[in-house]
Amino acid sequence: MANSVYQINKGINKSIEFKGLKAQYIWYLGAGVVGLLILFAAMYIAGVNSFICIGIILIAGSVLVFKVYGMSNKYGEHGMMKELAKRSVPKTIKCNSRKIFIKRSKR
Repeated sequence: MANSVYQINKGINKSIEFKGLKAQYIWYLGAGVVGLLILFAAMYIAGVNSFICIGIILIAGSVLVFKVYGMSNKYGEHGMMKELAKRSVPKTIKCNSRKIFIKRSKR
């Protein structure tokens, strides 16, 4: 394994990183490539010209790679999850009663 061409950098308590992609973005890129492979096979079986199939897949693959690397650089390891969680937090909390602030004594 010491003569491996690709190095996967993983230290103690660090997420996996491969060619600049961090954590879950490796899986996103892999799923996208599998999806493009299935799309190519479906277009080829449907009878679309093979050069058109290759052109569409190359363009879609380029967009996929640039988007996934862009998300990896913009959000980092946990940033996208934090961004999605931030959307579900309410901007304001309205309370029309003071009952929640009154301390009740135990008798």
